[in-house]
Amino acid sequence: MRQPPLPIAALQSAAVGLLAGVVASGSLPPFGFWPLGPFAIAVLLLSLEEHPIGQRTFTAFCFGLGLFVPSLWWAQHFNWYGALLLMVVEAAFFAAAGAAMTPDRGRTMSAIGALVLAEIVRESWPLGGLPIGGLPLGQIHGPLFDVARLAGPFGLMMAIVVSGAGIRILVTALAARNTSGTDIGLRFGLSALLLGSVVAGALWGAFAPAGGPSQGTRSVAAVQGGGQRGTSAQQVDPLSVTHAQLAQIPHVPHGTALTVLPEDVVGLSEPLRQSWQNRVLMHWARAKATTLVVGVTTPVGSTQFNNFAAVYNPRGSLDATVEKVHRVPFGEYVPARSLLSHLANISGVPRDAVVGTSNEVVATHAGRLGILISFEVFFSSRSADEVRNGAQLLVVPTNTTSYPSDQMPSQELAAAQLQAMERGRDLIQASPTGYSAIVNHRGEITQRSALSTPAVLSGTVNLYAGQTIYTDLGDWPIIILSAGLIIAGQLRARRTTHS
Repeated sequence: MRQPPLPIAALQSAAVGLLAGVVASGSLPPFGFWPLGPFAIAVLLLSLEEHPIGQRTFTAFCFGLGLFVPSLWWAQHFNWYGALLLMVVEAAFFAAAGAAMTPDRGRTMSAIGALVLAEIVRESWPLGGLPIGGLPLGQIHGPLFDVARLAGPFGLMMAIVVSGAGIRILVTALAARNTSGTDIGLRFGLSALLLGSVVAGALWGAFAPAGGPSQGTRSVAAVQGGGQRGTSAQQVDPLSVTHAQLAQIPHVPHGTALTVLPEDVVGLSEPLRQSWQNRVLMHWARAKATTLVVGVTTPVGSTQFNNFAAVYNPRGSLDATVEKVHRVPFGEYVPARSLLSHLANISGVPRDAVVGTSNEVVATHAGRLGILISFEVFFSSRSADEVRNGAQLLVVPTNTTSYPSDQMPSQELAAAQLQAMERGRDLIQASPTGYSAIVNHRGEITQRSALSTPAVLSGTVNLYAGQTIYTDLGDWPIIILSAGLIIAGQLRARRTTHS
């Protein structure tokens, strides 16, 4: 059969890559059909076979666009051209992966290593990285989820890519024509090896250490004040948010060990200790005999603000404050503010958040709490610091009110489930308008609120002190393996070229 001219072939390949990316986005919340992740990777790899570097790069870039335009669609609510730039930048990581793959011999090894390493870099750089929209979030309801207990989000990404590679090789074996039986047999064998390794990893993860035996149970409550979604801090009176939250506290059962209020629901123009809100929170901690965690913001000079969780003990004393460490770029601070102020309207972020420095673990009557504030729940490094410093329970005060749809709340809840699985810790999350949730140490949601409605979620959690394999080893095994696979694939391709 006559091959189409190169430009047409390149466009066909790019179109397939784009379609595969769109399919992959269907694995992510709020859709959450997990098989689409590995299947889309298989289609991407098939579209990259035996193509020159330029075509591989462009096809992989189109895959990234197909994935990130839907999965980061929430960003256009804030700024459409900023959202477009964000989608292009994130897609560029897949383009880099396409360039790093080999077209023929060694392509499976190089493809696995390149796609996983691209996700590792994407979640870390620039500006601290962006795990939102990543394929690992699409596996929380699938059989690969248990791999996260072994190797975290990047191990989960490797399981997705290895599964896709196994499917790709199986398809080529089934569709082979004019190929020797030995070669087809080798393809079937390699496909079985790849898919079998994923199955083995998932089974290992299912029975691997998951935080050790329970150190006791605690009653908990997540308080959700409710309200309209899709609004910014400039559009809503902060006192109305505070009053909505306080109105739900009477519904918290007396003697609840831990009560969590969301991020920045107490917005102040003065120090916390001098405010009437502090006196009311002290009262409710005493009245309910509960350890009370509540999100607070206070000004710092004229150009900064502090975003922290205040922790009150059951006697009504303010025991500790935990500052947010991982800030949201262009949400809580503006990089290169003096330069960008001449290029864009940044009035929506008038102050920069102060960077916290603590490890965010607080010893309370309810146990040792590891506090992840909002955006921090997407980063496994934050929970690693806390669990290694003795956190027995993960607490997530968050605020997703500015997002009009359920896309970001769904992805954030998936990130919370991933954190619970990775660390072998129960987790409680509170949001002003949802989703508030209680998650067990296997990443399963035991309770979840509806969006916008006032609610108090009451339940029981376990405290854990053991470590998962991922907490012990961290990300380095996957980083080294991914880099090694790229190198091995490139070396095999070069030996084939020179032989």
